[in-house]
Amino acid sequence: MDQTLSAGRTTTTVDRVQLRRVAFASAVGTTIEWYDFFIFATAVSLVFNTQFFSNLSSASGTLAGFAALGVGIAARPLGGIVWGHFGDVAGRKTMLVASLLVMGLATVAVGLLPTYAQVGLLAPILLVIVRFAQGISAGGEWAGAALMAVEHAPAKQRGRFGAYSQIGVPAGLILAQLAFYAVRNSMSPGQFAEWGWRLPFLASIVLIGVGLMVRLKVAETPVFAALRERRARSSRPLIDVFRERPRELLLAAASFIANNAIGYVFLAYLLPYGTGVLHLSANLMLVVVVIGSVGCLAAIVTGARWSDRAGRRPVYLVGSALLLVWPFPFFLLIDTANVALMVVAVLVLTTGLGLTYGPQSAWFAELFPARFRYSGASFAYAVGAVLGGGFAPLIAGTLRTATGTSLAVSAYMTVVALISLSAVIAMREGRGNPLD
Repeated sequence: MDQTLSAGRTTTTVDRVQLRRVAFASAVGTTIEWYDFFIFATAVSLVFNTQFFSNLSSASGTLAGFAALGVGIAARPLGGIVWGHFGDVAGRKTMLVASLLVMGLATVAVGLLPTYAQVGLLAPILLVIVRFAQGISAGGEWAGAALMAVEHAPAKQRGRFGAYSQIGVPAGLILAQLAFYAVRNSMSPGQFAEWGWRLPFLASIVLIGVGLMVRLKVAETPVFAALRERRARSSRPLIDVFRERPRELLLAAASFIANNAIGYVFLAYLLPYGTGVLHLSANLMLVVVVIGSVGCLAAIVTGARWSDRAGRRPVYLVGSALLLVWPFPFFLLIDTANVALMVVAVLVLTTGLGLTYGPQSAWFAELFPARFRYSGASFAYAVGAVLGGGFAPLIAGTLRTATGTSLAVSAYMTVVALISLSAVIAMREGRGNPLD
């Protein structure tokens, strides 16, 4: 760097370099984390029913896999409490590195697990344990990545930079789907069932290295650094959240219920529904999910940037309204088994998901004071995930089996959308709130 530059010019240059580094680290890190989380969801419908629940029928094995999937979501509030506490006490960066290690090692462990045929009941028990570890990691990952981006960002661009942590969800899902697509189509069905399914999990060891390399280069947020300098950190952040901001905590969690529940119907239930009920090929359904994920990614970026101009709440309201009115058309179009109509169905749905996810990093950060922001944002996100997405695929599968119609699943999606829309209406705008 040119040493003759003025102090103001130099600082600005350094800030811009750091901001780009933070944005890249947030996007790459969360993509890796959610790749790890989502390959489990993909494997539930492709292989876990035969590898870990082979003592059950195919349908029951898939439902058991969905239950194991839900364990990871159920563990997220605990992860939010632990990660949130230390994120407010020790710093955002430290917890981001720790969460990446826990998630990555748990994912690699899935690829090394013995099957039911090899060790019997111990196999699904071990599967649930490593899924629990993934949930613990996911419970703290999001808030750390979100705050790292938002607390570094200029005040008028928090939505834009907060989106970098959000795009990791669809990007991780796309990466997970493509990994299984590539593996399935590079070997025989017998090879895939015997050992090929393990490769996407074992590949996480490489991704861990990439993620750590990126995240270790990022500086702590200036907001937390200032807290530490002033010795203003909370020693009991979660207690302070419940005492000082219970309304914000409750409404933020409720606002996330629909996004998570409907998101998991899309990413975890649609694939087995298409293959098991509509008798479409797994490859076709994987492609449909990938197209929807690309649409979600675009909507996240659009919604986040839009929220910097219009506010978080108006963008959320548009997305929430879309999630309320689309569930019935969604399954009516999916049930045609017409590829073009299925693509329309998922793109409209994922637009609603993206608009209610893109501004979330900025809005949740703006709801809580810095001294307990990690705990507040993390706990609200994790609780919303449990109430919404944890067992959504299991609920959807049970409703479809019990009623014989996908419209029962649409009704479930509509109910959770109404809950979140009501919460968003009651929430206060966050754009422009100070973060210190």
